Amino acid sequence: MNHCWWLDPCKPVDSQALEQATARQQQLTKPAGSLGRLESVAVQLAGLQGQVKPSLDQLWIAIFAGDHGVVAEGVSAYPQEVTGQMLLNFVSGGAAISVLARQLGASLEVVDLGTVTPSLDLPGVRHLNVGPGTANFAQGPAMTVSQGELALHAGRDSVARAVAAGTHLFIGGEMGIGNTTAASALACALLECPVAHLVGPGTGLDAAGVSRKAQVIERALALHAAQGHDPLQTLFNLGGFEIAALVGAYLACAQQGVAVLVDGFICSVAALVAVRINPACRPWLLFGHRGAEPGHRHVLETLGAEPLLDLGLRLGEGSGAALAVPLLRLACDLHGQMATFAEAAVADRPA
Repeated sequence: MNHCWWLDPCKPVDSQALEQATARQQQLTKPAGSLGRLESVAVQLAGLQGQVKPSLDQLWIAIFAGDHGVVAEGVSAYPQEVTGQMLLNFVSGGAAISVLARQLGASLEVVDLGTVTPSLDLPGVRHLNVGPGTANFAQGPAMTVSQGELALHAGRDSVARAVAAGTHLFIGGEMGIGNTTAASALACALLECPVAHLVGPGTGLDAAGVSRKAQVIERALALHAAQGHDPLQTLFNLGGFEIAALVGAYLACAQQGVAVLVDGFICSVAALVAVRINPACRPWLLFGHRGAEPGHRHVLETLGAEPLLDLGLRLGEGSGAALAVPLLRLACDLHGQMATFAEAAVADRPA
């Protein structure tokens, strides 16, 4: 069997930098705790980056795309060819995440794991051809073990490129018609939660569509129940190529010492899978926002995550995480550039 790199140790948080950053926060010209979570997230980033004054100048956004065989069950409001069409939109600069990446000065990478659109060859897109989308997981495993491992590797490879570029923060995004169904199925399996509590409209299903999606997931959970104890196999049974790539990316970031800003529901489910596979990755995961999909709240609660924003978003693409970057950058600026009481010759509160 191949080396299971996803189980390798994760980099420990730098406790000394964490302690020194905490001490610095106590010395800045403001009442202690008055900047709320901006203080704690700056300290958290200091521990992850191993420096008292963290920086988020270099940002890497990777969009992973793949199609889903379960779309044959009528679980999406959009036709499947949209996945391939959106790849062109990403690299042409017309997608929401393309606009956000430009505004943030971020590197944007687009990775096509496998779509149903034949012979895609788009300049600026990495086409990996893991398969023509996943199989219908309501009838069998979504992917083979070999395909799943290739997708995990794709995530790790993106992180390697991000590290080579000197990134300070990694954002993973996703594109794949049908992937809220896959993410909901994964979440139900891992949380052992009733399907009705997690399934939502995704890209815009009506009530009948949501009911149909729930029934498909119920069938799939029953079909794959025997392997429900194994998070990696559950990923291969119920997930998507792009979700597996996100899992691989999150684990590789934790192993390489790169902070992650997790996007919405689908990315948070990938984070849940990553934590179940290798729990030591959890400290490296920050969460950008709480989305509108009903299952997102359950996943965030399970992970003990406190997202930075709550704007009712349901777009995906990494967009919600990207929107939170200016807030994180300002937190770092406040932490690093504010004067201490001693520097400003301001009287501190008596000890």
